[in-house]
Amino acid sequence: MSAAEIEKVAENDDEGALMSDEEWARAEIQKPVKKPVGLKLDDDVLAWFKSGGRGYQTRINAVLRRYGEAQRRTG
Repeated sequence: MSAAEIEKVAENDDEGALMSDEEWARAEIQKPVKKPVGLKLDDDVLAWFKSGGRGYQTRINAVLRRYGEAQRRTG
């Protein structure tokens, strides 16, 4: 995404206001802890994620994270 596209998405984000420059200056990056797990997926699901090339495990994690966030919001 371009910077302009990111700004547009952020402006339409109903979870909160844009961060000020001062807030960004104080922000800290926190890298999540990754834990290795054994996970069994259907062949077609795994093939679809792998078809996107390198980073398929990261994409699977992102999908699961978004699902979990959506579940927490709805209750």
